[in-house]
Amino acid sequence: MYELKTKQTDNSVLEFIENVDNPKKREDAYKLLDIFTDTTGHEAKMWGPTIIGFGAYHYKYESGHEGDAPLVGFSPRKAKISLYFATGNTEREALLKDFGKHTAGKACVYINKVADIDTEVLKALINQSVDFLKKTYPNQ
Repeated sequence: MYELKTKQTDNSVLEFIENVDNPKKREDAYKLLDIFTDTTGHEAKMWGPTIIGFGAYHYKYESGHEGDAPLVGFSPRKAKISLYFATGNTEREALLKDFGKHTAGKACVYINKVADIDTEVLKALINQSVDFLKKTYPNQ
């Protein structure tokens, strides 16, 4: 049986942010913490050692694979800041056109710094991801 590596922990979010080496990235992490908290209404929790997540949902795929994940989240990594949104949300691309400087993967959007993006679009991305997941996995 597959064991999920990224699980919610009781580790301190503030302690994690305080240990971010780059002072600018640490400052951006606090800005993102405020934006994600205010937008979702959820308290920040650590998921695994490096992801700050907000809310949670339980997913189950047709393959039988299931688990828990944050509704949205971010991680101030060394190279870039990773923003975590729902996978499979086809409406995300429309918002990303006005987001600012970023690159995107399947579930992640990567930014260098908060100053590079439109924070109003970030709030829309957060809300869109949360709404999409609540509709896709309604039994939460």
